[in-house]
Amino acid sequence: MNEKEKRETGWGIDDQLIIALRDVHRTMHSLYEGKSSQRRILMVLSDLGETSQRDLTRRLDVMPGTASETLAKLEAAGLIARTPSEEDRRGMIVRLTEEGALQAAQARAQRQARHREMFACLTEEEKQALLALLGTINGDWAARYPRKGRGK
Repeated sequence: MNEKEKRETGWGIDDQLIIALRDVHRTMHSLYEGKSSQRRILMVLSDLGETSQRDLTRRLDVMPGTASETLAKLEAAGLIARTPSEEDRRGMIVRLTEEGALQAAQARAQRQARHREMFACLTEEEKQALLALLGTINGDWAARYPRKGRGK
């Protein structure tokens, strides 16, 4: 629906904002890997160093089976190493290999380039204004519409 059609059908500004945010969400979703993507896991591990598989699963906000399957693929590709935890005999410690660290750095560089590209249409001042407005909305919505897991 174009802008003229929205006005003619009586769509108010609040409706138009929701549609615009939905469209932004869809575009971002199509550009990004999922919660348990291999690239995301490599970048998270790059930030954390080594961590328990349980903690990594929690941080990714995925089911343990999903994380385990993806980690097995990363391990088979030589990008991560899993070793038994000394503190918890049932747990595993996950860390990047040298190749995994290299691929994590490449993934991060590609993500940063994509972010610059995505906002290239805005000036620095417009970016700051948008960030402030989104901060206001997020703060209000966090208080108004609490949800499980918000703020992870």
